[in-house]
Amino acid sequence: MNAELFFIYDSHSPWSYASSALVEQIHKAFADMPIHLWHIAYFDGNDSPGKKQAQQVAEQSAAHFGMDYLQYADDSKDSLMSANFMAWAANKQPHQAIAILRALQQQHFVDNNPLLDKEDFQSLCDTFKLSPPGKVFKDTLTRDAEYALAEIDEIQQVINTKAFPALLLAVDDNLVLLNHNLYLTKPEAIIDAIKMEL
Repeated sequence: MNAELFFIYDSHSPWSYASSALVEQIHKAFADMPIHLWHIAYFDGNDSPGKKQAQQVAEQSAAHFGMDYLQYADDSKDSLMSANFMAWAANKQPHQAIAILRALQQQHFVDNNPLLDKEDFQSLCDTFKLSPPGKVFKDTLTRDAEYALAEIDEIQQVINTKAFPALLLAVDDNLVLLNHNLYLTKPEAIIDAIKMEL
């Protein structure tokens, strides 16, 4: 039996932040299962999830938001550079990609790091010993990030929704859209749901 997990997310989306805890739990429980992290690059500097959404996520999940983030949560967000960074990390450092994503989200949602220029990513690069190329830090999507968007578009047509975050479990030829909302307050509880599908 072959199983893979697909996670469609945006690094600057509070709901994606809460859902990535589930991905982390799945990775811990099923270390050999390939996990594909696909950044949808939804926030392009023209929109913001807002303080209200962050507070809603905090109430309905185990996610924690820093006071500095909440103070500026209504400011517009731009996740394009994070999409480049994570596309590069997923391709070049797949064994660390989930830990890198969680650390990136920690910096954004707790420390209020906007992740808008190369310097904003320096502590992540230092922590994980990363040396991404300069193209990652441009304000346009790299080819790797655009490839992820093409994959997302294709899978969204199959599942008939553009909603994100989305967790999809592929088992052999079957694709299951997991109801991640059920597990946001207790991320480890998703393990039993995965076992049932397997």
